[in-house]
Amino acid sequence: MSPSERRTAYVLKMYPRFSETFVVNELLAVEAAGERVDVFSLRAPVDGRFHEQLAAVRAPVTYVRSSGLRAADVWAALAAARAELPGLAGCLDELLSADVADAVQALEVAVEVRRRGIGHVHAHFASVATTVARLAARLADVPYSFTAHAKDIFHEDVDPEDLRRKLRDAAGVVTVSDYNVAHLRRAHGPATSRLQRVYNGLDLGAFRFADPVDRRPVVAAVGRLVEKKGFDTLLDAAALLAADGVPFRVELVGTGPCEGALREQVDRLGLGDVVRLRGALPQGRVREVVQSASVFAAPCVVGADGNRDGLPTVLLEAMALGTPCVTTPVTGIPEAVRHDVTGLLVPERDAARLAAALRRLLEDGALRSRLATGARALVEEEFDVRRQAVRLRALFAGEHEAVPA
Repeated sequence: MSPSERRTAYVLKMYPRFSETFVVNELLAVEAAGERVDVFSLRAPVDGRFHEQLAAVRAPVTYVRSSGLRAADVWAALAAARAELPGLAGCLDELLSADVADAVQALEVAVEVRRRGIGHVHAHFASVATTVARLAARLADVPYSFTAHAKDIFHEDVDPEDLRRKLRDAAGVVTVSDYNVAHLRRAHGPATSRLQRVYNGLDLGAFRFADPVDRRPVVAAVGRLVEKKGFDTLLDAAALLAADGVPFRVELVGTGPCEGALREQVDRLGLGDVVRLRGALPQGRVREVVQSASVFAAPCVVGADGNRDGLPTVLLEAMALGTPCVTTPVTGIPEAVRHDVTGLLVPERDAARLAAALRRLLEDGALRSRLATGARALVEEEFDVRRQAVRLRALFAGEHEAVPA
């Protein structure tokens, strides 16, 4: 099949998802590079907020049944698959051992893969999306690949044997940082022979760099309000800055399960005049908040359950826009934020060190300018989504590139 005829299925747990801008960026980039893509979403979206660039994605989206399945639905899926999937009989044992919903979704995806002439299946996250993608690819007799991120490989609920099987059976595996590559190699050895690192990329044309030398004393922070983002430490640092009389304001954008606790912390620390919780904002407004700030704070931590960020896309966006970053050396973050070169690193959960780094950047315009310039140069060199799309298309074509040991 020629590259212009090649067609790839993306299997995603939920599409679109407001917090997964990297998926939309990737879809747009691989389509711009010439890939024909079909999206299969295993869950219907539950969030009414969508990014503006979503409208530019050309891929058709199929929502696969995931709930309310009756016995009749299972038998109907098997009957439909029998006529389309010559290899069905050889996969019956695995189908019967799978979760019923996963098995039915895999059957439905596999049938569509065959009907549409799709030659490759790719999933994001090594959890349920890859479970369905792997089984669907086996049923349809096509190769599959997946991208491993963070929670799907670090969380305490990850089944090592299941992940090892997915790594071993895949035609290629992508993960988003060198840190992840090293972790997966230590944990899963020979099963990682087809593993490669491909950073999540940005469409740099959408992120205009501006020198931060003369910006107002504002600290921006963006993300889901969950433990791994470390925003409670940011508020503790803000209290230290306020106690020292430092003029500043914090703009915290996002929603999530920790919102109530964070609002209570703002009240308890007397930060109502300097910290504003902005809720969710459209992507264009988020960029305005970030680019008008003197500092971007991402005090990421490893959660009690092992959950952590991989390499937050919003951190790369801040670097591209020219907003110097203060963050922590969690997982792949130091691959982008190199201390005193492209940003500042502080230990996780250390409010005093975080406050000191924020103060340095709030008060030193020349330092802000130097770090921002270095950060933009690194993003252009390593995180351009067009370069990542070339590597992904090669992976879909079977030209995997394992990371050197």
